[in-house]
This record gives sequence, structure tokens and C-alpha cells, in this order.
Amino acid sequence: MPPYDPRAFIKLMFWSISFLLICTYLFGNENGDLSGETYKVQSVEPTENFKVVEILEKIEQVEKDGDKVYWNKITEVKPKDAADQYCYVKVIIKESDNQIIKEEILECADGRSRVDTPTYWQLFAEFYYTDNLQPEYCRKYDRKGHAFKTPGQVCLTKNGEWEVK
Repeated sequence: MPPYDPRAFIKLMFWSISFLLICTYLFGNENGDLSGETYKVQSVEPTENFKVVEILEKIEQVEKDGDKVYWNKITEVKPKDAADQYCYVKVIIKESDNQIIKEEILECADGRSRVDTPTYWQLFAEFYYTDNLQPEYCRKYDRKGHAFKTPGQVCLTKNGEWEVK
């Protein structure tokens, strides 16, 4: 029996690859397939996307307003429709010089002032971080488009804000 000679298999592999490359060059087209058909691009007239136009109009309106609108879903309520009660009284109690002072401030709900009360996460952080030995409160989140598809992590700070770790 003659010894094993790999040159025959190497020649076969070389000729097979050459044949495939030549066929791809001869019969391929710009579509990247071997069908031989050329697909024509049809011209499509641009149609207006009404949602995009609506969003652009809202952005222009916010830029024109000047003041920052925090809640844009608040609709204007006429006083006669709400029995003159679309404003509220905010009560502030302070202590100074051993005296308790009560202030009443009239504020109206027009969407341009924020609420002075703490948020849910500020209250949660105050409750959770009562002890210095408490571990950080962290959550994992999905990072779309990350090279390794690994999740990210955000942790709640002591003042109630989320920080990326």
C-alpha cells in the first residue's frame, strides 16, 4: 500500500474554490445573488408622515413658549368651567426663633411649576438607606447596541437619583 499523499486533496480543494470564484464572477449581479436578474429601484413619491409632522409642531410650540412646560398634557381650564377652583393653596409651616409660622401661597395648575414634594425614589432612598451598613440598591438594565450584549447596572444614590455603574 502506498503512503498517504495529501496533494491530491489539496489540488481538488484548489480547483473547487477556483470554480466557485469564476462562477460567482460570471453569473453574479449587483444584488449579491446568482439569479442573474437585476432588480430596478422604483421611485417612490414621498408621503407625509402625519405623526412626524405632529411631533415637529409640538416641538416648535414648546420652543416658542419660552418657559419650560413640565406637563404638556395639562389643558387650560377656564375659571367659569371649574367654579374658580383650578388654583390651590399651598401651606408651608416654618419654625424660626421659637415661633411657628404658617404661610399660605396660592398656586395655579398651569403646568409650568413643579411639585415641591419628594418623588417616590427620593422617599424610597430615604427609607432604604437609614443604616450605613445597607448595601447599594441596584438594578440591571438592557443595553441595546452594546458590543458584548451585557446588561448594565444602575444604582440608587442616597438622594434618590439613579446612577449608572
